[in-house]
Amino acid sequence: MKIETKRLKSFLLDSGLLDAKSLEAAEKKTDKNGKNLQDELLGEGKLTEEDLSRLQAYILGIPYVDLEHQKIPEEILRIIPEPIARTHNIIAYKKDKSDLEVAMLDPEDLETIEFIKKTSNLKILPRLTNRASIKNAISQYRRSLEAEFGDIIKKEAKDVIMAAPVIEDNKESELLEDLKKSAEEIPIVKILDTLLQHAIVERASDIHIEPGEKEVVVRYRIDGILRDAMVLPKQVAPGIIARIKVLSSLKLDEHRLPQDGRFKIETNEERISFRVSILPVAEGEKAVMRILIENSKSFTLETLGFFADNLEKIHKAIKKPVGMVLATGPTGSGKTTTLYTVIDILNTPEVNISTIEDPVEYRMPRVNQTQVKPDIGFTFANGLRSLVRQDPDIIMVGEIRDNETASLAVNAALTGHLVLSTLHTNSAAGALPRLLDMKVEPFLIASTVTAIIGQRLVRKLYKSRKPFKLSKSELNELGKNIDLDRVLEFLRKYNVVKAKDDWTTIDFYKPEPTVESPDGYKDRIGIHEVLEVTETIKQLIMSGATSDDIEKQAKKEGMTTMFEEGIIKAVQGITTIEEVLRVTSE
Repeated sequence: MKIETKRLKSFLLDSGLLDAKSLEAAEKKTDKNGKNLQDELLGEGKLTEEDLSRLQAYILGIPYVDLEHQKIPEEILRIIPEPIARTHNIIAYKKDKSDLEVAMLDPEDLETIEFIKKTSNLKILPRLTNRASIKNAISQYRRSLEAEFGDIIKKEAKDVIMAAPVIEDNKESELLEDLKKSAEEIPIVKILDTLLQHAIVERASDIHIEPGEKEVVVRYRIDGILRDAMVLPKQVAPGIIARIKVLSSLKLDEHRLPQDGRFKIETNEERISFRVSILPVAEGEKAVMRILIENSKSFTLETLGFFADNLEKIHKAIKKPVGMVLATGPTGSGKTTTLYTVIDILNTPEVNISTIEDPVEYRMPRVNQTQVKPDIGFTFANGLRSLVRQDPDIIMVGEIRDNETASLAVNAALTGHLVLSTLHTNSAAGALPRLLDMKVEPFLIASTVTAIIGQRLVRKLYKSRKPFKLSKSELNELGKNIDLDRVLEFLRKYNVVKAKDDWTTIDFYKPEPTVESPDGYKDRIGIHEVLEVTETIKQLIMSGATSDDIEKQAKKEGMTTMFEEGIIKAVQGITTIEEVLRVTSE
């Protein structure tokens, strides 16, 4: 639903949501990129979707409703069938005698309103809502999936009579036909389909299917934590693995070597890619599937958790036409997502962006994405050599793994390109000695690297949280790991606490379990440190300083460490001290 631009601008200014200067800057960008004003403001993070929806409701004179954290009674929710709810973004959430209140993204969709009126025989009262509310409500249709899965196991597993095969070299070919048949069995297909659906509903990032001696354990990684999801009978294991191999175009009769593949499924809402890894283990084969939502909504640096000085440092670095920006951290810390977000900011018709990745995780329009294939000799180094001949302005190298790739990336940055890449180091400062270990000359590092991002992901507290204050002994213990006076200065600087507050009056928060969030957490956000390579840092690099020396100087120049930013987010009520300690402890 779109509102006339002139009318929208007038209400944005009157409401105080935006000032004239920000609005004018956004309008100039829409003239260049062809976007409409609403999409531009949302994309830049200058306006939240909820702000926009509330404003639209006010302009149209329609009540606004927020269902993002609301549990809707099942008998009311199901008045509108799930396919209709998904397709037309309409949710039944409240019923009073003959009146039915429905939340919609487009209350002017009169055809759908009339259809619901006829099928339900109720008077329909439309209300405006946002996408997060619709998504939460639609997920409630599928909350019974786990029970549904239990029913499928009871009904279907007994029909799977194939025993786990004993693999012998001279009998492998005989098993191939059995495996093909098993992969197409209706019980196996139903079990795997439901398992994948359940993982998507639970917002899992990975699915682990682990064969044991007597059973198969399925685990989901949700918000970075592995959790047991369900236990399957042992006899379904060969069929499930065979089904995954068929979907991923892998060799069915290969049981001795690891295999990697990929497959996709599409729903009305999204296209989901599964990155598959099969590994031989003592009891058979273990499968791990990484879930990647390909057409997920673009992130902004703000939604990833960047704020204040860190945000300014990144924007300053990526505005330079040449140089190197590095994201560092362990596997699963969100480095690639950060780089994709930076690319999304830089992705305009005026520049040519090329990437070399392993694997290509998210497809991006107008970005030339290339996947390495080491098995045929197409490595990061070979790919990077070719990329620089493709007339790029911006190059993203998925990961700097070896001396050759490091040298080529530095040379690309020296010869007029902006290079984005990742490194596996524990801190931002640790990236500089790591490049030295890769035989990159100190003067080349000092000349090319402009900013280094260190990051981790912490779980976010859900809507219900319990405030508490740290005791004197707890403050003393925390003070052993961090300079509390320095953090207090940052808290005051960023107006997180009042000027008169000290550690005895500052609240922290504990999770409170709810039905929607059994452990009190939902989703994740980044904690970051951004090391800007200043003249003094360059001198330290040239003199071969240690990462500790570099970090010490960066802190003198105002850098907040990941741990310090984590404490700030804990005081803001975004996360907990326990989460920050969990991800930053080395």
